[in-house]
Amino acid sequence: MRRRNLVSLIAEDRRPFSEHTGYREVPIDQISPNPEQPREVFRSQELKGLAKSIEEHGVLTPLLVRREGGKYILIAGERRLRGAALAGLSSVPVVIRDLGRSNESLELALVENLQREDLDPVEEARGFAKLIEDYSYTQEEVARRVGRERSTITNQLRLLRLPGFVLESLRRGEISAGHARALLRLACADDMSEALAKVINEGLSVRATERLAARLAERSPIPAKPRRRPLEFATRLLGRLLKTRVDIKPRKKGGGRIVIDYSDDEELERLIGELRDGRR
Repeated sequence: MRRRNLVSLIAEDRRPFSEHTGYREVPIDQISPNPEQPREVFRSQELKGLAKSIEEHGVLTPLLVRREGGKYILIAGERRLRGAALAGLSSVPVVIRDLGRSNESLELALVENLQREDLDPVEEARGFAKLIEDYSYTQEEVARRVGRERSTITNQLRLLRLPGFVLESLRRGEISAGHARALLRLACADDMSEALAKVINEGLSVRATERLAARLAERSPIPAKPRRRPLEFATRLLGRLLKTRVDIKPRKKGGGRIVIDYSDDEELERLIGELRDGRR
């Protein structure tokens, strides 16, 4: 077989995307933003750098979209879309995915974006929480889908227990996720504010922040929390009995709701029958 040199490979790679099976060029004004984009901040300096790269080399990785009517909904690639528009391109290469469930593209968009490594810790944590709350994922399933360790998912989700002013400092890069988790030990917002200011002003390490939080926690003891009911056991039990995914979502003020998944009308009828028979 004839070997191809680097020049020929580069020349091949520079062919228009439309020559490659599965890609096509779509006008930018026909692509709507992705409603499940976990990224909340697009930094102008980064976009300018991306736009400059696109001006020189083009969009090297196609965007992922789905068709809706005569337009396209973005699944993944909003930074590339914004960068291409900033670079003055009128169209971009896309891969079109035809998805089944009405919310499947939203779920896929979220997973695709969470697999990237350029989200800030807060955006990432909120994305993980959305998969769990809106799509009934377990932490184990989130970890598997985005290629992370289960402990990483748990630690990121813990960040969402912090007040807004701490999360804002984390997003601005004033503190790291390690600093933020150290502050979780503090129950009082005033103590958190005091500790945060000290961390930023004195440039404390994560270890030093942990020691500071321990000292402040002794000054303001954390009230004992009541034991939680075994929701995980109840969730597994109901799932086994009904032979489908079940999610129990407790409310802070007591009570809660049970979410039972079904894939089609036939399975819904089966579940109704199971529940009806169980009452006899």
